[in-house]
Parts: sequence; C-alpha cells; structure tokens
Amino acid sequence: MTKFNKTLLAIAVTLASTQASAAGFQLNSQSATGLGRAMAGDAIIADNASVLSRNPAAMALFDKAELSVAGAYADVNVEVSDVMVGDNNLGGLDNAASGKAIPSFYYINPISDKWAFGIAAFSNYGTGTDLSPLNTGNDFNTPIDLLGNTEVTTINFNASMSYRINDSLSLGLGIDAIKGMGTLTRSGDFTIPIVGEVPLNLVDIDADGWGFGAIVGLAYEINENNRIGLSYRKSPNMKASGDISFNQNPLTPAENFGEIDIPMADIAQFAGFHQITEKFALHYTAQWTNWSNFDNIELTDGDNGSDSYILKHYNWEDSWFLSLGATYDINDKWTVRAGIGRDQGVVGEVSSLSIPDSDRTWYSAGFTYNINQKSSIDVGYTLVAGEKVHVIEDSLLTPQIGAYTESGANYFSLQYNYRF
Repeated sequence: MTKFNKTLLAIAVTLASTQASAAGFQLNSQSATGLGRAMAGDAIIADNASVLSRNPAAMALFDKAELSVAGAYADVNVEVSDVMVGDNNLGGLDNAASGKAIPSFYYINPISDKWAFGIAAFSNYGTGTDLSPLNTGNDFNTPIDLLGNTEVTTINFNASMSYRINDSLSLGLGIDAIKGMGTLTRSGDFTIPIVGEVPLNLVDIDADGWGFGAIVGLAYEINENNRIGLSYRKSPNMKASGDISFNQNPLTPAENFGEIDIPMADIAQFAGFHQITEKFALHYTAQWTNWSNFDNIELTDGDNGSDSYILKHYNWEDSWFLSLGATYDINDKWTVRAGIGRDQGVVGEVSSLSIPDSDRTWYSAGFTYNINQKSSIDVGYTLVAGEKVHVIEDSLLTPQIGAYTESGANYFSLQYNYRF
C-alpha cells in the first residue's frame, strides 16, 4: 500500500493530537523564538533564520548569512470521556495521543544588496493518536470504523529567493516540496447476527509520497523601528497512487484503490513589529487558514470497477489565529519574550470523534542567550489549552456514538543560531 496514501488518509480520518497545536491538523511550532511569543510577528521580526518558514521576503532584512537549527517537543494530551454507543458506555481514555519531536532547519544567505536565497526544512502539518483501546474489553459491538490508530508526519522542504525593490519594500518567492509519511488502522472483532463474531479489517494502510506548493511574501519597512509582513502559502491537493485497501462493506472483501486525493489548506498571514523603546518591542500576527478547501477525501480507480469513492466528507470552516507578543532586551546577553494567542476551531456542522476540535488559547514565554556576537541559543515554551466539547457522530456499524473530548499540550523548544 502506498505509504503516502496512509499519510493522507490518516490526516483525514484521525487528527486528534494536533488539535492541541493549531486548527485542523496544522502545526505552529516552527521555531523556539516563535513558541516563546505565541508566533506573534513571526513573518517579519527576522531575529533569526526561522523567519523563512513564514515569509521569504523577510530574507531581505539580513545582511549576513545565518543558520538556525531547532527542535521542539510536543507533550500532547487528548482526553476522551463518557463515550456512549447507544445506551452502552465505553468509558474513556486519559490520553489518546503521544509526545512528538518536531525538528526544523533554516539557512539564509544574502548574495548581494538586492538578492538573498534560503533553504529550510520544517513541518506545517501532522498528527498522532490512538483510539483503538476503546474497542477492547466490551461485551457489545463498538464503532470500529471510528476508533483506531493514526500516525502522520509531514516535512516541508523549502527553497526561496527574495528581492529588495527599494529601502522599504522587498518581495519573496519560495517553492515547497512536502514529504508525507504515516500509518492508519481500523480493525477489531465484530458480532454479526447469524454469522457470529468475525474479525473486521476495515482500513490498514502504510504510505508515503510527495506534494508541491509555493509561498509568496512581502516585507515593508515603514522605518527602522516599524515593519510589516504579508505572505500567502499555496498548499497542494495531495494525490498519491499505490495499493490502497478499504472495506466499504464488512460482509464483502476489501477493495483496492489506485489513488487518493486530499485537498490541503492554504495559509495567509499578516504580521507587524514595532520597536517602542530601545529595549521594548511589540509584535502581532493574524493568520488565516483556508480549511473550507478541505471538503472530501476521495479514493479513485477501484479494482472492482469503482471510478471514485468519497471516503470521508468534511464541512470545515476557514479559521483565524490571532496573537500578540512582546520582547524585552535586558542587556547584550539576555532577551526575554512572551505572547498570548487565540486559535479558532474549524469543525462546522459535521463533527467527528476523531477530530476533537475546539477553540484554543496559547500562553507563551521564552528567552534568548547571546553566547557571543555570532552564536545564540533560544528557549521557548507554550501552553495550549483547548475547550471541552461534546461530539456526536454516526457510525456505519453501530448506533450513534457520542463523547466529550478535550485537548491540550505543553510545547518545549530549543534553538541554536549562528551568524556567519
């Protein structure tokens, strides 16, 4: 089975763990400095090379080459409680997600007073959760089609250029090559009248593959103390071919499909940075994500003659992430920062137990230690607090399922920067 198909299918079907990070299955953890200020101003501050993940035009603000290497650890907690299948209580899970390590790399090189280029590797999307323990230890049928294990990783490889038009305005353009990897299983024992108990293997996929997108950006320097940035990232419609097995009917053999199509969300963001005093600065971000584009997960080219099959339909809504942060330079060695953010959930009329989506609040703090004129270390921490929500979803195998879900996370990040 194509590993990418599993990645995409996993993204589509079970996205619980990243609900603690950002709307849908989006990640906002590309740098330690960003996690120390709730990503406020990240598309224009340009205090290190990680700005490349947000706005390629901001490379024009660098007069020397710079390298940044970061690692974040997401201690994610997803609680599922009072899971009801008809009149039967499945109980719940204290934690349906596991911790994740999220590395990133950035390099920016000015090649003249007009041009700069950069390369980067980071992640914008990912998830990991396991609801399969809810299927065991019961004397009644459980919704196997809704409860399972999912693991998804994506890596965005980016190459970008920037051009300074004049002292105030710079433009940037980048190309994204996105690698996706993941697994997905939906299986368990199920009792069918007359037939008796039978093992069902509804979905079992292992996949990887590539998609290609682009980002354009603008940086405008009002003066030496004030600047704004704007960027738009065009995400691909991810398609992959391979051996994709899905069982539409538990009483018939599974069907293999040749391709899977998953539309990804575009991302637009506006950021500002204002040096209020010699030591104190304010910064902010407004990020819009086009989640309404994520409507259907479609399988095509079935081996039984099926042209296409809608595996899952979503009615997601576009969402906003707003954040405000502040930075204070204590002295030449130490800089501290903090931020607060509000992230809007994406689920519309169609809710899902596998997507315990809700509005979230970010509380962030961090600092920078300048080792010398060339090297510095950043540390960032973010607490993401989600709201408790009630989810009702229809199963193909059992009566309607309902549950309460609540997600949150602690993000820890360490980053090293080197100025050549």
